[in-house]
Amino acid sequence: MFYHLFSPLAGQEVFGYNIFNVFQYVTFRSMAAFITALMFSLFLGPRFIRMLKSHQAIESINELLPISHKEKAGTPTMGGLIVISSLLLSVLLWNNLINNNIIIMIITTVWLGGIGFLDDYMKNFLKVKQGLIAKYKLLAQITLGILICSALYFGSPDTNSISQISIPFLKHTVLYLGIFIIPVGVFIITGTSNAVNLTDGLDGLASGTVALSAFALGIMAYLKGNYNLAHYLNLEFLSNAGELTVFISALIGTLLGFLWYNIKPAQIILGDTGSLSLGGILAVLAILLREEIFFGIVGGIFILEAMSTIIQRYYFKYTRLKFGKGKRVFLCAPIHHHYEMKGISEQKIVVRFWIVTALLVAVGLATLKLR
Repeated sequence: MFYHLFSPLAGQEVFGYNIFNVFQYVTFRSMAAFITALMFSLFLGPRFIRMLKSHQAIESINELLPISHKEKAGTPTMGGLIVISSLLLSVLLWNNLINNNIIIMIITTVWLGGIGFLDDYMKNFLKVKQGLIAKYKLLAQITLGILICSALYFGSPDTNSISQISIPFLKHTVLYLGIFIIPVGVFIITGTSNAVNLTDGLDGLASGTVALSAFALGIMAYLKGNYNLAHYLNLEFLSNAGELTVFISALIGTLLGFLWYNIKPAQIILGDTGSLSLGGILAVLAILLREEIFFGIVGGIFILEAMSTIIQRYYFKYTRLKFGKGKRVFLCAPIHHHYEMKGISEQKIVVRFWIVTALLVAVGLATLKLR
């Protein structure tokens, strides 16, 4: 809103200063979006917590989880409402709302947030134990992926450019996928959305790791959106990428504000409303920036969480068919529950996963100089 409101006034002096020019700068709007989203998140948090408690939208504990999770019973869920509300309010204030990338990000947030909300609503308000049927949830994720990736590919004047993936470790090297960018993009969006959903199992785990991964993508968006920096670092210049920096700053501010209430002992839990949308947001950002491999590095924790679940499930099925009794690779999946079962405290697991994510972010950003 402020971008559009003050754009016509850019260049006009007030008391000898061009004060309205500042609203054109990505750096200023990014900081403003971060602060605004953080304040919104802190302000809305207690209100949503009270509302969800009053409607008995509270966490039900899976009996297969470690016994320490029993203490989480009664904690309000659907905390994604705080995240989505704060993010969108900040974006509406500080972003260029006719920027194609921002329109795509808003659609992604609302679409996946809506799917997660429906799942949470069915479980917590309608008392449907399994929530939204998994195949319908998957269908909605795939549909979004097809729509976004098809729009990017067929709507681009240069399909070679939009379908290329940067190789972080090699100079002047990209992978051209052509029309196959559509199924690859669908897989990344669907996979990441579900991977972050799996990561959301401990207080502060998903929100902290998403914030760190988003920080890495934010740096990449700023560099690729600045012609001089992109040229110096041998990155592809993307004229619309700078606007994503404002969006990502709002996302990070929102998550830090949410962590105020989500850190152990959590006053509220993300729920599918938050985790599904956050995963999709990260995936779409990576696709828009053409940095899917870079995201695979900085978001390595999400891959680990998803792979541990897949390995556990299919190894159990395989051994049950072969030996008549299923065997497990991990004590419990996803892998953060495995460490809980080994007696490591929840706080220690969360902080260590944050540290690993910070390390992966550093590794990913270090590849900039290898290009």
